[in-house]
Amino acid sequence: MITDSRGPDLTEYVHPTDAIDCDSPEVIQFANDTSSGSRTDTDRAVALYYAVRDDFRYDPYRLDLTLQGMRASSTLAKGYGFCVPKAVLLAASARALQIPSRLGFADVKNHLATKRLLELMQTDLFVFHGYTELYLEGKWVKATPAFNKSLCQRFDVEPLAFDGRNDSVLQQSDRKGNEFMQYVRDRGTCADLPLDEILAAFIEHYPALASEEAYDLEGSFEDEAAT
Repeated sequence: MITDSRGPDLTEYVHPTDAIDCDSPEVIQFANDTSSGSRTDTDRAVALYYAVRDDFRYDPYRLDLTLQGMRASSTLAKGYGFCVPKAVLLAASARALQIPSRLGFADVKNHLATKRLLELMQTDLFVFHGYTELYLEGKWVKATPAFNKSLCQRFDVEPLAFDGRNDSVLQQSDRKGNEFMQYVRDRGTCADLPLDEILAAFIEHYPALASEEAYDLEGSFEDEAAT
């Protein structure tokens, strides 16, 4: 049993699951290599956050919504993913270091999106936007590693920073001070990936895209963001 000084049982938040495969040798190696030299769990978590945020490109045009496709080890191998698999990778990497983690979800508007993506989705509502919660220094802290630095530069927004002590949730405004992303529904947190719920929501809101469990669209989302 893993507890903090006040005694809550955190065991389920360090165990591997089918999606959060923190027992994968590749995930363990990534976590160890990324956090090498860090002295505290907070420092390790911060190092993991920036590695997942920037070394794995955000790409909503190539999605594999199968369990295999959503696993942390799969995202690690591919080098890209949308917000949910990137949150899964951060959660798994933290668990590999025995840092308790869980997944959080929310529906958002004014999400980083191109004209083409919005036309494909036929809505500006992004359901099940994923982030990670990490248990650090006696409390849960939100970390959102979805959008890599180079992508944020294309959209003229500051990339989300994370210090391990304060929530890192959303870009509220762009660099010009204009209102940007807005959370419209909190879907709560889970110890494991609620893949069936995510699939049902995608089919409901994005029938043109989610009719298949996987799709690979032509083009570069990041390049489109610059136009």
